[in-house]
Amino acid sequence: MSAQNRVIVLGATGTVGLKACDILRRHSSSLVPAGFSAHSRKEALLLISQGWPECPTFLTKDPAQRDALLDFLKHGEYEICLNAIVGAAGLPFSEAVLKNGRTLALANKESLVMAGRALMQLAAQNGGRIIPVDSEHSAIHQCLAASPGEGFRTLYLTASGGALRDTPLDQFDAVTPAQALAHPNWDMGPRITIDSATMVNKAFEIVEAAHLFSADASQIKVLIHRQSVIHSMVEFHDGSLLAQMGRPDMAFPVHYALHWPHRVADPVLQGFDPILFSNLSLESPDSERFPALELAFEVVREGGASGAILNAADEVLVEAFLRGEVRFTDIVPILAEALSANPGFTADTIQDALAADTWAREFAQSICTRT
Repeated sequence: MSAQNRVIVLGATGTVGLKACDILRRHSSSLVPAGFSAHSRKEALLLISQGWPECPTFLTKDPAQRDALLDFLKHGEYEICLNAIVGAAGLPFSEAVLKNGRTLALANKESLVMAGRALMQLAAQNGGRIIPVDSEHSAIHQCLAASPGEGFRTLYLTASGGALRDTPLDQFDAVTPAQALAHPNWDMGPRITIDSATMVNKAFEIVEAAHLFSADASQIKVLIHRQSVIHSMVEFHDGSLLAQMGRPDMAFPVHYALHWPHRVADPVLQGFDPILFSNLSLESPDSERFPALELAFEVVREGGASGAILNAADEVLVEAFLRGEVRFTDIVPILAEALSANPGFTADTIQDALAADTWAREFAQSICTRT
C-alpha cells in the first residue's frame, strides 16, 4: 500500500458509506478521499463534503452528474473505489472501476449476482481487483489469505436467520413490513433487511461467493448462526477449518477492504470480548422456512443471466411488499416463477445482464399487478 491511497465512496450517505467516511476521518494519514456520491440525498452529501471541500461530489439522480461520475471512475486518478450503492444501479459503476484497473471494494453484491462472470473477466483483463465488503465474503477472503493457493473443500456462509427466524410458519401470510424490518442483529437499509428475512440476501451471497472464489454449488453451504459473530468459515482439503469472527458491525469489513493487504490498528473498532464469544451456535437452515436458498444454488448451476433475473425481480417484489401490494409469502414463489420463465438471456457482457434485468422487472411487475 502506498503512503496514501485515494478513495472514492459511492453511496456515501447509506449505512456502509457513512462507516467508510468515519474510517477516512480516522485514517487521514493513509486514506485520502477522492470523491463521494449519493443518489438523491443532496443535503446529507453536502454535510459529508464539508469535511473535505476539495473533493468532487456527484448526485447520481441527475443523469449529467451520473455520467460525469462514470467518466471519472473510468479515467480518474484514485486507488480504491468503495461501491456501497444498493441494487442493480451499482453495476455500471463497478464496471467502470474495473475497466480502469483499480481496486473495487465491493459492498454492492448485486454487481456480482447480475454479471459476476463478466466483472471477474474485466478485473483479470485490466489488472483490477475486487475486495469484498459483505461481512461473509470479507471473512472468507481473510480465511483464504491464511493459506494462499491451497484451495478449499467447503465455504460456509453464516446467516442470522433475519427478523422472522422464530416466527411460526403458519403466521407468515400475515407478516407485516414492520415485522420483517426488525432485524435482531444488524442495522441495515430496508431492502437488505427484508431480503434477510426471506433469506434472499443469503441467496445472493451464495451466487456472489461462487464468482468471487470460483466455487461450484456443491462447495457452498449455509449455516444459521444467531449471534452474527462467526462471519463465515472455510474448510480446507486437509479437513481443518478457519473462521473469521468479530462484532456484527460493517465497519470491520469496510476497514479491512480499504486497508488491504495490511492490518491497520483502529482506535474505535472493538476487538475480542470473551462474553460476546462465549455462547455461539450453528444449525442447518430449515428449507421450508427459507426456500430462497435453493433458488441460489439453481442460479449457480444454471449461470447465464439467471442472477440478473433473480435480483431484478426481487427489487420489484421487495418494494411491492413494503407498499402492501404483495404478501411476504408471495416473494420467493414469484422469484421462482421469474427464473422458470427466463427466455434464455445470456450474461456474457454487462449489457446482456442489463437486458435481462429490464425483462425481469417487467415480468415481476406484471405478476404483482395480477396478484
